[in-house]
Amino acid sequence: MTVLPWLRRNRWSFAAIGVLVLWAALDLATSRFSLQNLSGVASSASFLAVVALGQMFAVATGGGNIDLSVPSVITLSAFVTMILSGGTDAGLALALPAVVLVGLAVGAVNAFLILRVRIPAIIATLAVGYVLDTAVLITNRGFTTFGVSPALHLVAAGRVLGVPLILVAAVLLAGAASAVIHRTGYGRSLMAVGQNAVAADLAGARVGRITTAAFMISGVLAGLDGALLSAHAGGAFLGMGKPYLLESVGAVVVGGTLIFGGSATPLGTLLGSVLLVLIVTTMQIAGLAGGVQDVMQGGVIIAVLLAAGAGASRRTA
Repeated sequence: MTVLPWLRRNRWSFAAIGVLVLWAALDLATSRFSLQNLSGVASSASFLAVVALGQMFAVATGGGNIDLSVPSVITLSAFVTMILSGGTDAGLALALPAVVLVGLAVGAVNAFLILRVRIPAIIATLAVGYVLDTAVLITNRGFTTFGVSPALHLVAAGRVLGVPLILVAAVLLAGAASAVIHRTGYGRSLMAVGQNAVAADLAGARVGRITTAAFMISGVLAGLDGALLSAHAGGAFLGMGKPYLLESVGAVVVGGTLIFGGSATPLGTLLGSVLLVLIVTTMQIAGLAGGVQDVMQGGVIIAVLLAAGAGASRRTA
């Protein structure tokens, strides 16, 4: 009787259970899915976790807010990284600040459209994404650089004692996000805004600044993820960030963050990223077509959202 309440209080635990169940199922089905294989899955999931942690901040603002511009930010940032770094560590010192500025600018524009122009977040961020896609198309016409900075490649593809460095980076990032949310005034204000923006405003919270900062965090992490992906893939290409449109939101909600806002679980987002990649791995081993894989992932996310909606209805009643 005490287990279920604990699971409900620690929503990340459902993603953890899902990871363990799928890992065990794959191990039994293939007889060769080991810790080394899980390490490879965790490496792929880490790239998803970086952008998903940023998406988590946007979702936490409430009002059904999500950031649909992240795939375009990822792709544009990958091109910016490749062009400005020129495949050198010295160039990387110029490329990374540029990527951060791109993320900050996109986040600020998204927040302006949502807060000032009163455009719903889904439409505003999607429109900004289309504008960025146009910029990527223009950039792609003269793109000829495919050199990768050694330092960035080390972070994206290197290992220490068999552990992927990108996984270490994702874990540290999740820890930092958890510290911001649970131990800072901004984090407490963000949760208050997500639960009830009007009440938070009456209590003195700067709703506009808090929401803007959340979308800027989302933009910056998407940009950094694009830089890391360019090093991992050895280049930049059109549609590079497209797979992260659905998956970044999916990792957040599967990990236990409430889609209605006012709650955020960085650990759950990290575990949710691993779970989604494991789901894809399972379907690939089963030989399912790519379209079926997308349908299955969407079904998992819809099931979680339905469960969250039912829980919210009970709380409201």
